[in-house]
Amino acid sequence: MPIALPDTTLLLQMLGLLAVIGAFAGVLAGLLGVGGGIVLVPAFFYAFQTLGYDGPQLMQMCLATSLATIIVTSVRSVLSHHRKGAVDWDILRGWAPGIAAGAVLGVLVAASLRSTTLQGLFGALGIVIGLYLGLGRAHWRLGPVMPGGLRRLVLSPIVGFLSVLMGIGGGSFGVPLMSLYGVTIHRAVATAAGFGVTIALPSVIGFLFLTIDPAHRPPLTFGAVNFVAFAVVIAMTLVTAPWGVRLAHAMDPKPLKRVFAVFLTLVALNMLRKSLGW
Repeated sequence: MPIALPDTTLLLQMLGLLAVIGAFAGVLAGLLGVGGGIVLVPAFFYAFQTLGYDGPQLMQMCLATSLATIIVTSVRSVLSHHRKGAVDWDILRGWAPGIAAGAVLGVLVAASLRSTTLQGLFGALGIVIGLYLGLGRAHWRLGPVMPGGLRRLVLSPIVGFLSVLMGIGGGSFGVPLMSLYGVTIHRAVATAAGFGVTIALPSVIGFLFLTIDPAHRPPLTFGAVNFVAFAVVIAMTLVTAPWGVRLAHAMDPKPLKRVFAVFLTLVALNMLRKSLGW
């Protein structure tokens, strides 16, 4: 039997929380290039759980809804960066097919995993990203230019695959990867926004065909995408993502990146703890 709708006061509180989180995620997407999904997935998880929709496919809904927002925010972000001439379209065109293929594979794998397993994956990968953001150095290099040929054929699907398993855009893996191959940070952030579109669009189409038990899905959920959370977050990120882009071109984001690295690591550790039942 479907569970009763949540209390109106609680629902309004959750909508307010999602609005604040959406605003925060939009700024982060433009400013740090880490993608709003890093914030949105755990936020959706706790919001849906608090509302009583703590089913076996909770993480699938969180990933799918986060990726749906990334379609809109990444398009807005890449257009804003393009107006500043910061997007490397050659890199984007070369890497997009492999990233999209990896994203489709990610949907197939995510659909077959338990929610607790996805929580654990999010936690483990989130810790890795947090450590890189906090401890990584600008001078670290794997090579002088972005790889092509066989290395690109291998690396590009990995970016798409891991991003879908975390419900994030291209920034969290794409920006470090491009930086390690000598792409300047502003250009990497701008180009990674294009990665986000390539990841989110095919994966969301796939998640729309995923069946979620009606007893465990919030109202207005189609496939695994909850359109209430999507609409609230998008309404905020459309406003705040360009603010993050302007800040990224006007200031050094390193101090903020260190603070966010600590925040992300703590969130990831908590998700990992929950997945292990501690």
